Amino acid sequence: MIENLVIVESPAKARTIEKFLGKDFKVVSSFGHIRDLTKKNLGIDIEGGFIPNYEIPRDKVKIVNELRKAASEAKTIWIASDEDREGEAIAWHLIEVLNLDPSKTKRIVFHEITKSAIEEAIKNPRTVDMNLVNAQQARRVLDRLVGFEISPVLWKKVQPALSAGRVQSVAVRLIVEREREIINFKPESSFKITGIFKVVGMEQGQSFLKAEASAKFHTEAEAEKFLEICRNADFEVKNISVKPGTRSPAPPFTTSTLQQEAYRKLGFSVSRTMAIAQKLYEEGKITYMRTDSTNLSKFALIKIKEVITEKFGEKYTRTRQYRTTSKGAQEAHEAIRPSYPEKSSITGTQAEKNLYELIWKRSVASQMADALIEKTNVTIGMNNSTVTFTSTGEVILFDGFLKLYSESADLEPQDDEKAILPPVKAGMKLQYDKITAHEKYTNPPPRYTEASLVKKLEELGIGRPSTYAPIISTIQQRGYVAREDRPGEKRNLRIIELAGGKLSRFIKTETAGKEKAKLFPKDIGIIVNDFLLDNFSEIVDYNFTAGVEEQFDHIAAGELECNKMLASFYSPFHKTVEKTLEKKARTTGARILGKHPVTGETIMVKMSRYGPVVQAGDPGKNEKPSFASLQKGQLIETITLEDAVKLFSLPRSLGTFEGEEIIVGAGRFGPYLKYRNKFYSINKNNDDPYLINLERAIEIIKEKNDTDKKKVIKEIGEIKILNGRYGPYISYQGENYKIPKGTNPESLSEDDCLKIIENKSKKNQK
Repeated sequence: MIENLVIVESPAKARTIEKFLGKDFKVVSSFGHIRDLTKKNLGIDIEGGFIPNYEIPRDKVKIVNELRKAASEAKTIWIASDEDREGEAIAWHLIEVLNLDPSKTKRIVFHEITKSAIEEAIKNPRTVDMNLVNAQQARRVLDRLVGFEISPVLWKKVQPALSAGRVQSVAVRLIVEREREIINFKPESSFKITGIFKVVGMEQGQSFLKAEASAKFHTEAEAEKFLEICRNADFEVKNISVKPGTRSPAPPFTTSTLQQEAYRKLGFSVSRTMAIAQKLYEEGKITYMRTDSTNLSKFALIKIKEVITEKFGEKYTRTRQYRTTSKGAQEAHEAIRPSYPEKSSITGTQAEKNLYELIWKRSVASQMADALIEKTNVTIGMNNSTVTFTSTGEVILFDGFLKLYSESADLEPQDDEKAILPPVKAGMKLQYDKITAHEKYTNPPPRYTEASLVKKLEELGIGRPSTYAPIISTIQQRGYVAREDRPGEKRNLRIIELAGGKLSRFIKTETAGKEKAKLFPKDIGIIVNDFLLDNFSEIVDYNFTAGVEEQFDHIAAGELECNKMLASFYSPFHKTVEKTLEKKARTTGARILGKHPVTGETIMVKMSRYGPVVQAGDPGKNEKPSFASLQKGQLIETITLEDAVKLFSLPRSLGTFEGEEIIVGAGRFGPYLKYRNKFYSINKNNDDPYLINLERAIEIIKEKNDTDKKKVIKEIGEIKILNGRYGPYISYQGENYKIPKGTNPESLSEDDCLKIIENKSKKNQK
């Protein structure tokens, strides 16, 4: 007989909890949810009041049977799934499926996996909160209704195998709208004028001020005219203002702010951040990682104060309790913090160490004193113009929390850091050392990163801590959005410089539009978004989606009945689905671009069943059409006639090499060369497939052949001994076999190779 059986949702959590409980407790894992909506049909009894029909998935049957057996042998069963809605639903499903006796079943929750937290939870068991369960079921049912009914509409009206999600569609809309803002943006240039001034009579080393002109100049002529005025001007310090200021630390992490800062500081994707945070939580190193609270417990505040006093001194401490400001904040969790604030580092992978350090620094810094700063503005006047120059300096009088941590921003400032100014006084005479007019362009709104998209969703009240990562992953998996880098384009900037009484002109090159890990809409994402806006505007309406989240919150608080909320949504939604299905037209995003300059054929761009293509020729005029796929970075919405015509120039013959033709083409995986029935990839960053010549193609082919030769160590019939990225290995009948360390690959015989192959095969069968 088992005295106490504890059921949690993950094996890692089970192992950690088992360390804190004595021999009278056995801890097992359900491996997440043990049942879900049935996959056959809708899985929801709509007429019966939106009752969900559940089934145990095939891969969970064995786990359920093991849990049933363990539960039947236990005196007391403790269900310790997470304390959010999803965790509460798991607890309820366990009770239902395992048919647990209420008299011997207890529900316990804790926001950190520590001995004290678990012992406290066991002292204060409760029953399952059905309001939280109903809120989770309402979300699950509503999302199934939307996906189940809209997806077939997309198959018939747009393209087979598409799907739509309630919150995911809104996220795609944000990305599409931002892309259109960027497409429609027209950059404007102006000239920013900065000067470097020397204080007359002061020693060289500390006498320079960098200042910016108060006026902006729209044309090169205006900028040049002003520099001519500066050439003969007398400059002096007109005014000095010194203002004390403070900077306060950011609050401890919520799920959203952790995802944003881990992206900015560590380059982690949202899903990677959550996977690492989940592991840290399950190992008892941090508190629960799905939270929208910035609150810290009394225990944490005391411990963090002790850490700050010991490391930095009493003057660096300032205890604060932050208020949660996010729309619709739900369960009263703590913020994300270290379980043991006195531990500034942990063991683990480098990524785990880095994320833990970030959480530790943010938590500790939130309880540190404000930084005290002094801002100085020096105004420089001219005797022959009303335009002034301003020099700004900043001095940190007391570093406070900055000693440990400073929050990053989505868009880091491009200007130089605030300088330390020389000791100047009003009336001091200045001489210009150099005054420069630098051409600047206005920038379009930035594309979303995964983290900034989460921030926007949170601002709109869309999604909750547990849903941000799945939303971001889903829209990428469906092919509606891609996370990509773009190299940008070179742009010339005009510079006019006044130095030594002479004007000089320069051209400086900058890279405009360079992007790293940004979210770009794909053509199919744009088409689906437009279709949903035209036919299901409410589903992709920001306010409506945020309102649905609030209704879930009301269900969780016991203020709204689940079936009433679902009924009020479903009736008008279902009518819209039926109405849309009656429409005959399909949506392809088709656009006529014009006539082919040589053949006169009509050129159009559209979405085909194989992806976005340009089409030359009109079947209605008995012209057999030809097709070419769009390249990476090209969109149906923005491709030009010139771009489209260019796509039809591939594949093309470059000539012959050693009696065989070399063809250059563009395929699904990028541009390539075809020679002697072998394919050679072309790196688009180095070579343009539309411009590449025969000589360069031969170089690529030779380089690849030389690399392949070096890769082959030895060939014995069907067996190949090759050099790989991680060392030598055997390739045989489509499978790879690692060669044991210390073995000379060149000395291997056929029998030696077969033994290595056989040994691996035996291991795999065990």
